[in-house]
Amino acid sequence: MSVSALLKSRVRRPSMLSKLAKAEELIDLFPNGAYVGWSGFTGVGYPKKVPTALADHVEKNNLQGQLKYALFVGASAGAETENRWANLNMIERRSPHQVGKAIASGINNDRIRFFDKHLSMFPTDLVYGWYTKDKPNNKLDVVIVEATAITEDGGIIPGASVGASPELIQMADKIIIEVNTQMPSFEGLHDITLTDLPPRRKPYLIMAPEDRIGTPHIPVDPEKVVAIVESNSPDQTQPVTPEDEASKAIASNLIEFLQHEVDHGRLPKSLLPIQSGIGNIANAVVGGLAHGKQFHNLKVWTEVLQDSFLDLFDSGHLDFATATSIRLSPDGFKRFYDNWERYAGKLLLRSQQVSNNPEIIKRLGVIGMNTPVEVDMYAHANSTCVMGSRMLNGIGGSADFLRSSKYSIMHTPSVRPTKTDPTGVSCIVPMCTHVDQTEHDLDVIVTEQGLADVRGLSPRERARVIIKKCAHPDYQPILTDYLDRAEHYCLKKGWGHEPHLLWQSFKMHQNLDQKGTMKIDSWE
Repeated sequence: MSVSALLKSRVRRPSMLSKLAKAEELIDLFPNGAYVGWSGFTGVGYPKKVPTALADHVEKNNLQGQLKYALFVGASAGAETENRWANLNMIERRSPHQVGKAIASGINNDRIRFFDKHLSMFPTDLVYGWYTKDKPNNKLDVVIVEATAITEDGGIIPGASVGASPELIQMADKIIIEVNTQMPSFEGLHDITLTDLPPRRKPYLIMAPEDRIGTPHIPVDPEKVVAIVESNSPDQTQPVTPEDEASKAIASNLIEFLQHEVDHGRLPKSLLPIQSGIGNIANAVVGGLAHGKQFHNLKVWTEVLQDSFLDLFDSGHLDFATATSIRLSPDGFKRFYDNWERYAGKLLLRSQQVSNNPEIIKRLGVIGMNTPVEVDMYAHANSTCVMGSRMLNGIGGSADFLRSSKYSIMHTPSVRPTKTDPTGVSCIVPMCTHVDQTEHDLDVIVTEQGLADVRGLSPRERARVIIKKCAHPDYQPILTDYLDRAEHYCLKKGWGHEPHLLWQSFKMHQNLDQKGTMKIDSWE
């Protein structure tokens, strides 16, 4: 095959170019039942050419359900690859996280066996061999990694995400590298560490978000590399969802709380490193910090950087940010590339095992902020399973941050829209239908209605504050009535620490399922 000048400039180890191949020539490397790893995290940095060629092969030859794989990706990959595989019934097993209607449907309809896992723990468990323990060589059969360049010694320069790529490469029997020449080389933006096994695991000596402890590339054994494929496809991200009034109100409540903590000496004026999840609430919070004037010299320790972080950089308030993924909109990526020199020196991308590492999060005193499906009146949170059963996206990194952050904050609208109730579904409930974060892990609950600071409060005290401050006015009397009844009954029984009427605690959910609304007529 002829080598393009651009590819030749990106692959600085000449011997690698002898392995240049077309994606459709590699189909035989993927027999039915193979264990496959992809690079990628939150829809960026994922391979495009080879997964698409495999999907084309299955579709063209009517092999749906006959070529199925165990698929391991640090978080979610691109919709045009992962969701297409799901639609073609090509995924037998998936871990540790996913996003998309097709793959969620496959999980909930029992076509895909999904193993949900904390994102900081997945790479470690992978290297332990937990997911390949039934394989003869305890390895992943093939790992496909997107690179923006290859160094002289064969090291991979990733693109906009690192995710679990270092550990996937460590556990790979064969490696395919897709060199994406459509985007610029991201060389210099990464700080890569590999995973050592106990008892020889080393500490991560990070005292500030800007500290480097690793290498600028992922080390690779060139003998494992079986093919190089040139790619010229961009990451298929989506435009930013505009902030709504509820998101802006949540952001305002939260920023007011942070100022309160500064005023009382519990936070410095530059705050502490910020972690923010994905979505329009997270964008509104970061946007509020960008537009406000009270906080300066901010730093970020998070897993994903969205467009609003560019606003925070441009405001002059943000000094440095580190993550495992830069997930920008198409316009955001253009802005990022057009102003590379402005942003590149203030960014680092690390593996998810480091970006989500609980020990580092605790040491840095991170302010952790994430969005749940629902929160109950005792401050348990559900991040994954709608109605306790329907898998949404997986737990992601929320618990990594919320258990270890100095400030563990859950922000959510008090209600979510529904076609059958003008108010919507209450996100504050008597008891969560599934618990991902426990009452022991959360410090603050905030909605557009207000903010509940539950630090140091007993469960019954927490319940009163959360209902009063965070619940929608239409649901406050319903929730208060439940709490009054539960306290009355349980105190008579001597069960008064965290009162529940177990035979009624899910009646709001039952009513939603049967009548389309959480507004029950009576708890009886």
